[in-house]
Amino acid sequence: MAQTTDDMDSLVRNRLRALRVAQGWSLEELAARANISQSSLSRIENGQRRLALDQLVILAKALDTSLDQLVEAGTDNVVSNPTTSGSHEVRRWSIKAEPGMTVVRRRITDPPPESPARLRAHPGREWFVVLSGAAVLLLGSSRIRVETNQAAEFPTMLPHAIGAEGGPCEILGLFDREARRGHRDDLTADPPPR
Repeated sequence: MAQTTDDMDSLVRNRLRALRVAQGWSLEELAARANISQSSLSRIENGQRRLALDQLVILAKALDTSLDQLVEAGTDNVVSNPTTSGSHEVRRWSIKAEPGMTVVRRRITDPPPESPARLRAHPGREWFVVLSGAAVLLLGSSRIRVETNQAAEFPTMLPHAIGAEGGPCEILGLFDREARRGHRDDLTADPPPR
């Protein structure tokens, strides 16, 4: 659905004000950070001054956001459905704002591998939270227990593996593009036999 110019204008002005308030900044503080006058900022937020691209770029930077996020209007396709792969029903969701990021929900039934040769190292970033049960993260020579509602974030260049401890566990993980490539096999198919 297309938005009118007035709707977009109002959206951006409201977003500017909401971002400023969320930071806990007064008009004076944001004006100082953006190097514009307080009265100009007030008129921009209240619709008494036209929105200029150069000022929006400066304000976006001062608010630690991007111009794209500041003027983004799309509310279509807010909900996404997962793709399911493998018999372990690994579910994957892509993150639209970060096309290289993937969210993965996975049920793990096997303990982590006993052989250090089965640990993987690769470029990228990984983060996971345990939704139920307990997981074990083998990270280099460390064995780390991660329980329900705990999260782990770790450098993927260290050899690592995740397994269940004391019964099945379910995790929700975030993988960037490089990390997803490093786990292509276990995110799309059954794990290989031990």
